Amino acid sequence: MLSQHIIDTMQRLGIDVELSTRILDNYNAGKYDHIVPVKVTGIPEIDGKRIIDITRLSPQRYDRAGAQARIDRLGVSIDLRTIGDVQGEWIVFDKKALTKLGILLYPLLAYGVLNGGSASSYVDVKKNRTFSPTLFDIFQKEFASVQDVSKGRAKGVTPAFINGDGSHGPSFLELKMRSLLIETLRYGVLAGTKHTATIPVFQMTSVYNNEEIADAYSRYQKSELLESLIKETGHDIIDVATGIQPMLAAFTHSSEGKPKGFFLKAHGQGNTPLPMPGGHGQNFIYLKKVYNDLYDWGRRFVYLGNVDNIGFTINPVCLALMALTGSNAGFEFAFKTGVDVKGGVLVIDQNGKLNCADIGAAISNDEIARVENEGKSILFNVATGLFDLEYLVRNIDMIAANLPVRISDQDKDAGRYTQAEQVTWEVISMVDDPLVFGVDKYTRFLASKLLIEGLMASGLKLDHPDYPHDPVPKKNMHAIAQKLASGLAGQLSTACGLAKQGKVWVPKSSAEIMRELAADPLGNLLNIG
Repeated sequence: MLSQHIIDTMQRLGIDVELSTRILDNYNAGKYDHIVPVKVTGIPEIDGKRIIDITRLSPQRYDRAGAQARIDRLGVSIDLRTIGDVQGEWIVFDKKALTKLGILLYPLLAYGVLNGGSASSYVDVKKNRTFSPTLFDIFQKEFASVQDVSKGRAKGVTPAFINGDGSHGPSFLELKMRSLLIETLRYGVLAGTKHTATIPVFQMTSVYNNEEIADAYSRYQKSELLESLIKETGHDIIDVATGIQPMLAAFTHSSEGKPKGFFLKAHGQGNTPLPMPGGHGQNFIYLKKVYNDLYDWGRRFVYLGNVDNIGFTINPVCLALMALTGSNAGFEFAFKTGVDVKGGVLVIDQNGKLNCADIGAAISNDEIARVENEGKSILFNVATGLFDLEYLVRNIDMIAANLPVRISDQDKDAGRYTQAEQVTWEVISMVDDPLVFGVDKYTRFLASKLLIEGLMASGLKLDHPDYPHDPVPKKNMHAIAQKLASGLAGQLSTACGLAKQGKVWVPKSSAEIMRELAADPLGNLLNIG
């Protein structure tokens, strides 16, 4: 029984006492005993049906009547015969046709951002130095510059990249919003209408970063990247629907035996609880109202991804494939590279389902190497999902209740304790016959989990004589950085509507963007893969 003092302290720290107590009681009652780690029974390969290689997309063929019925049920008036190639009772869509169809579905789409926590771990000196001592030394000046403006702040409002002259680029959130406004204009050009396909943004913040993000949005109204496009589209994109995630309390370490209790000696201080994030999987709890509201407002698909992935922009091809197949959800996985050493890969689990298994915990590095040496592709989790909103709304309570709660022991500066988390992407195994989109990492997964990765992608110091090279291509940091920098430049110049002037990226004018769209409304989207 917690004292009122402890309850008050937990609430002051942003801890959801009721949910934390429920998780603790469920654990002690054995309700999580059935949750076992993902066990890998196989590595799936591209089959063109449930796992589709978007980078080398072949024409997709559908029963014409069935495909049209699936589009009609969405409540839009789109005659597929005007887009695809009719072949008797079949209809075929190449990448250009799929791109066009996806854009015409924008009025049904909403875009969601998982904001995560602060950028403190992102700019942590020890973690970044461990990643590559040589690169850390090369980037020392640039690292310190970004660290000064990022430590302790919400990651989404920190610089997404560094310009060649050392100046800071715009924030992750500004780039995302700018790309959405450009897609709003693209729809108007392609559909022959104007301002009718605003793509609303929704987000999950936390009790610790919500106020800071809200303050940033109030400034973004006058942002150099957004102001003219907001006026051009008439879309107040900074009006963001929000679910605020509280913290969970840490529990006692497994070495203290059962039943577990609340960990109340954080940093060696008595009667001191420790707030911990409960994982992005809690979006199915704290965004429930947002999802229901979006459905009531006529949205039928939601994109969901992490704030720090610059490659997380709208891919209309994936949207079209979701609509044509009637799939409940689709998830992006990139072809694994040498820097993808932490995170999840696509596997077949012990239940014969597609799942996401963490490297190290569920699948060993040795097994990864063995599969790669056989010439097979490993698909690495991009942490981007596209959901049929009707399915999500109908099943959200089931998902929230059954998404695995992972209990793990920790030994850190705050002490020895147990943490409870839910991971969003474990929902893959809960969805019947999900689609998996195989995408290009350097287009779709430009994520900076560590600042060193962001500096590599920014293309800095590539001519430095000490930049690490390795004869093994997948370990060659210089070659990888060149690809990351090329991918980032591609995203900035296309999806984000920036142009490079000297060493600095600057926003194109709304008039220039409109001219480019009028000349070729599909344009750069055909290169997404």
